[in-house]
Amino acid sequence: MSGGVLGGRQARTRITELIRAARICTLTTLSLDGRLVARPMTLQRAEFDGQLWFFAYAGSSTVRQVRVNPEIELSLHDPRAQVWASITGSARDDHDQARAERLWHPGLAAWFPDGPATAGLTLVVVHPTAARCWDARGGQAELIGPVGAASSGGSPADRREAGY
Repeated sequence: MSGGVLGGRQARTRITELIRAARICTLTTLSLDGRLVARPMTLQRAEFDGQLWFFAYAGSSTVRQVRVNPEIELSLHDPRAQVWASITGSARDDHDQARAERLWHPGLAAWFPDGPATAGLTLVVVHPTAARCWDARGGQAELIGPVGAASSGGSPADRREAGY
């Protein structure tokens, strides 16, 4: 990890690597009364294209929370590389049946027994704005951001805030 700022394609590649290594993340939202609420979510096994997709129930607290306050945080951990990442952005629910079918994998059946046709199933799409990574072996912080599809890099203020 360089300790620098990644943007654009380089940022998307780095996020894809982290997603594939982590497989599970923690999605943190704000409850309707302002408390932080975190829950584990399965990361999709697709190439990161500037958005992250999660399966949820339309009536769930997760979906209700992002409808009221779309600001979220995702925490990821790559145990082999000893890298931790925090991705911030905004989320919204988006029932896209075709995308649900493309992203579906059997590991989700424990929560959605009828597959993509499960009643009440929706998708939560996260539009990341920035990410920070920490490498336990090298003690380096790396700012990845902005990470959206049209990103080009971070600002000087972002670089100052990249570490602890």
